[in-house]
Amino acid sequence: MICRSLIRALITSAALAAGVLLAGCNSDEISLAHNAKANQPVPPKIVADMAAKDMDLQSPMLVRLFKQEAELEVWKQDRSGRFALLKTYPICRWSGDLGPKVREGDRQAPEGFYSISPGQMNPQSAYYLSFNTGYPNAFDKALGRSGSQLMVHGDCSSRGCYAMTDEQIAEIYSLGRESFFGGQRAFQLQAYPFKMTPMNMAKHRNNPNMPFWKMIKEGYDHFEVTRQEPKVDFCEKKYVFDAAKPPDATKDLVFDASAKCPAYVIPDEVANAVRDKQQTDQAEIAQLIAKGAPVARVNAGSDGGMNRVFASKLPDGSTGLSEGGDGQSLSLVALSRAPGTIPSHVNPPRGPVTSPEEPLAASMAPAQAPTPATRVASAVPNAQSDGFFSSLARKVGLGGADTTATAQPPIPAKPKVVEAKRNPPPRSETSAPKADPKPSTPAASETKQIAAARPPLKPSPSDTSAAPAAAAPAPKDAQVAGSQPILPPNSFDNRFSAFK
Repeated sequence: MICRSLIRALITSAALAAGVLLAGCNSDEISLAHNAKANQPVPPKIVADMAAKDMDLQSPMLVRLFKQEAELEVWKQDRSGRFALLKTYPICRWSGDLGPKVREGDRQAPEGFYSISPGQMNPQSAYYLSFNTGYPNAFDKALGRSGSQLMVHGDCSSRGCYAMTDEQIAEIYSLGRESFFGGQRAFQLQAYPFKMTPMNMAKHRNNPNMPFWKMIKEGYDHFEVTRQEPKVDFCEKKYVFDAAKPPDATKDLVFDASAKCPAYVIPDEVANAVRDKQQTDQAEIAQLIAKGAPVARVNAGSDGGMNRVFASKLPDGSTGLSEGGDGQSLSLVALSRAPGTIPSHVNPPRGPVTSPEEPLAASMAPAQAPTPATRVASAVPNAQSDGFFSSLARKVGLGGADTTATAQPPIPAKPKVVEAKRNPPPRSETSAPKADPKPSTPAASETKQIAAARPPLKPSPSDTSAAPAAAAPAPKDAQVAGSQPILPPNSFDNRFSAFK
């Protein structure tokens, strides 16, 4: 009897030891499963909006970002298979100037097309919650661009990222999580300097980034005319959208961002619709220029922007490079409710640097070449976690697939062969920025010093009642937003808390 009891005790001890080892191997899954912030449900109001727009909770999603308008759009696929706008979030803070990110440490928020896989979702962010944009993509790397840990995160504070409030990122994160649970391998992130309208293209016509902007406008137009996520490829150091192999091809297309483009086709229905839109846009741009449309200034050492809803809540608040929109001043939106908590440490941009309301004579002056400032590079290594979402994707048979673009429903149309031509890269992407004699500032991706654990949940802005906001919100406690307790070196929490 005693021997049997001893054997049972030994077996139990072995089982517990094995459980501890397994828990250590799968600590990312266990941590995520018990992370209250990352598992907040989608707010009931958004669920109701999806139902009203004939969308499913777990249908694919797509995100678009606009610097000048300081807006983040979440699109969801409805039951017809087309994407429709679900919600527009005002961006609390973004960094840098209008234009793509070029090098590590330039504190520039990226522009272009990126793919967000489950492994890029960071439930243990020092900035409440976040996801990695995936910068640099193959196009960026082909041009020698550098940078790491460029995030969309909470905390409303940015030095190279797109920063939302904690409440906003909680909603966006939950929508991405549900899309992954529904089978989407990755959702597309499209980041633009502004909405690619004829007015904006005319206003920024003298900007040295215009060749790059015209290239990504092609993808913008593909989405506008099809309401399908454009398939993105790279070759000859440029973007290619919705390419497919010719009817007589026997091999699949192989794209290399630095190599010659293969011969590919674009369905006639898509190609014709995009061409018609571009011709209409070009005619309107020419008309606006002929009428003397003002030219936006090219800014040196710019400080990014902030949506007017947030700027109106801060002392000496300014939208910076983000425009008020519809001619509204900050005083007209001061009583509107901010979508989330603005931390006390947030600083507004240094003031508007460009305005479409400038006198025509001054605005038509030749644009000065930009002199970007040199800033401290990120100290955090570029690492991603193959966490719970990735494990879940493998279990349902989605792992190991290429996540550059989500497969889209085929469009029945007669294809048209596009001859591969070598085009030179945009002029602005090879210019080297000048050094800044000013003292450097801390990098964006350095982990905040952890003071004390904060409450994990905040009320969703979708479910709280609207009330007039004060001119300046009361400061928060001294603790760091999104702080996490310091853990041993090999733990999941410690490994991820280094990210934004």
